[in-house]
Amino acid sequence: MKLIIAYIRPEMLTPVKQALYAKGIYALSVTNILGSGQQKGYTETYRGVVMEVNLLKKVRIELAITEDKLEGALEAIQSGARTGKEGDGVIFVQDIAKTIRVRTGEVK
Repeated sequence: MKLIIAYIRPEMLTPVKQALYAKGIYALSVTNILGSGQQKGYTETYRGVVMEVNLLKKVRIELAITEDKLEGALEAIQSGARTGKEGDGVIFVQDIAKTIRVRTGEVK
């Protein structure tokens, strides 16, 4: 099994979910996070004070998936999250050594 961790723009969550659902992938976890990457943030003026915003809102998606569905899941995330602009996100793929289903004790 593989663990996919993707950081994407919050407004792209719905298209990513729809693309995953179209591939038959329904199990995922979503977390709202703050972070910075190549975008580096931006500056804005609030009540006459210039503020530098370094941490941008992002969404972290995690899904554990079997090898046979890996490429489909990666394609779905990429197609759903791509805007063509800097800050579209990043995807990490890691090996999962062992999984245990809590309810049944099933080990994979």
